[in-house]
Amino acid sequence: MESNSSIPLNGSEVVFYESTTSRVLWLLSVLVLSITFVLGVLGNGLVIWVAGFRMAHTVTSICYLNLALGDFTFMATLPLHIISMVMRGKWIFGWFLCKVVHIIVHINLFVSVFLITLIAMDRCTCVLYPVWAQNHRTVGLARKIIVGVWILALLLTLPHFLFLTTVRDARGDEHCTINFESWVTTPEEQLKMSVTVSTALGIISFIIGFSMPMSFIAICYGLMAAKICRRGFLNSSRPLRVLTAVAASFFVCWFPFQLIILLGNVWNKETPHSIQMMVDPTSTLASFNSCLNPILYVFLGQEFRERLIHSLFASLERALREDSALSNGKSKNLSFHAADSEL
Repeated sequence: MESNSSIPLNGSEVVFYESTTSRVLWLLSVLVLSITFVLGVLGNGLVIWVAGFRMAHTVTSICYLNLALGDFTFMATLPLHIISMVMRGKWIFGWFLCKVVHIIVHINLFVSVFLITLIAMDRCTCVLYPVWAQNHRTVGLARKIIVGVWILALLLTLPHFLFLTTVRDARGDEHCTINFESWVTTPEEQLKMSVTVSTALGIISFIIGFSMPMSFIAICYGLMAAKICRRGFLNSSRPLRVLTAVAASFFVCWFPFQLIILLGNVWNKETPHSIQMMVDPTSTLASFNSCLNPILYVFLGQEFRERLIHSLFASLERALREDSALSNGKSKNLSFHAADSEL
């Protein structure tokens, strides 16, 4: 029975068992990750183009723009994960990319959930305190908070920066994994430190990177629902529907992965084979979330959809013929005004 170690998404060891079930899951994971890469690069690239250059910058659009930037950056690293998965956990890209690529993965996790939480809290503030929001809710303040979100996500990935490195197994194959040889000397100390750090990282990721943000989102939804239902305009709130879809997709895609990693860190070396086999499929599902958001914007966001279609047609027309008399009236009418007006 052959076994290799790698860290496709989470920084913990994954063991590949040569069974029919594991092979099927492995093939499906590679296929889905490949599709995710294509859709994610195209979709998030369009979001960055439209939200960054074709829409007026508002608090909501800046949040979704940064969400797309995080997802697009993660998509750029996905081919390396796919190659490593195809090679059954081997890492051929060197020590530097070992750190950088997996740090980007964890930064994207924290930034995504923090930004979704920030959007939910912003929606809640607009609904509960519209006058205060109108006077104090500014683009400048939103930019400062978003910069803080990126800095916090970077700090939370510091342990991975310190402990991630490349190691060689008995066969001479190189793997990207957490290693403590440069920190402690004896095998007993290395094992103890490995258990402590892995458990701590798993708990931090599950609590700070998932449970707490999703709890805040649930609280915000409860407060908004209570007031919106009293005023009777729930069906008119399109931005709230977009946020609901984004938050729900994040929960559905990330919860299985977070649960598997938490269980794996609790069991450590005694992790059941069934748990180990589910790491690749659940991490693939988590990755798929990064290409879902652009699809949700197109289907649920009328302003984004109209601006995207208009921009594509306008760009094509300018490419085919130079015409300075293109109508600007529709462009102005389709500008992305503050999403709060729909609330």
